[in-house]
Amino acid sequence: MMIAIDAGNTRLKWGVHDGAAWVAQGVLPTGEAARLAEVSAAWPDAARVVACNVAGEAVEQAINAALAQRFPALLWLRSSAGVCGVRNGYEQPERLGADRWAALIGAHAQVATDCLVVCAGTATTVDCLDATGVFRGGLILPGIELMRASLAGNTAQLPLAEGEFRSEPRNTMDAIASGCLQAQIGAIERMFSGLSGKPGAICLLTGGAAPCIAPYLNIPFKMSENLILDGLVRYGASQ
Repeated sequence: MMIAIDAGNTRLKWGVHDGAAWVAQGVLPTGEAARLAEVSAAWPDAARVVACNVAGEAVEQAINAALAQRFPALLWLRSSAGVCGVRNGYEQPERLGADRWAALIGAHAQVATDCLVVCAGTATTVDCLDATGVFRGGLILPGIELMRASLAGNTAQLPLAEGEFRSEPRNTMDAIASGCLQAQIGAIERMFSGLSGKPGAICLLTGGAAPCIAPYLNIPFKMSENLILDGLVRYGASQ
């Protein structure tokens, strides 16, 4: 048994994997990481815990403290030059976000072709992974909700929009909602254009905002809800 924990900026997602499939999963607000002490009461005693964290040192300490009694030896994924068949093309490999690194590891285990790995959360990351397992680089941009909040917080006349996606928006609410979503789609599809000539190239899409983006993509894609957790399990099994 293995337990994977992905501590993101907004959500902390966890899952229990029995070696073949996910048998239990849950989500907490990242600010409530200490609640893992009660959540973990239902986790199997012999399980190994592997985690990644992009929410800061205080969150990592809170997770360690919450699990210290039953799981004192957490395995933390840190970005490196290479692991699990994936090679890190970042100029400073250790500076790549651990969640992106986990997603790349998970993606390489899922597909044998060139792929675009998109994690759509508080921020959206769009990363290129070639068929040989080399991470060639990628984008970071504000996620949909962060874009909406930025407009509302930094302009006098634009509200926190609850509009709908329209190809030709004719009101301010729809214009904001459509603009934020089009920015995500445009970044993803523009990056995918560099892979479009590669046989079997595909986009793997994960994250809380993935269902909002998926209906509008005009590229081959696959939803992969547990991509980061899958990568963590693969990493844990390799150690």
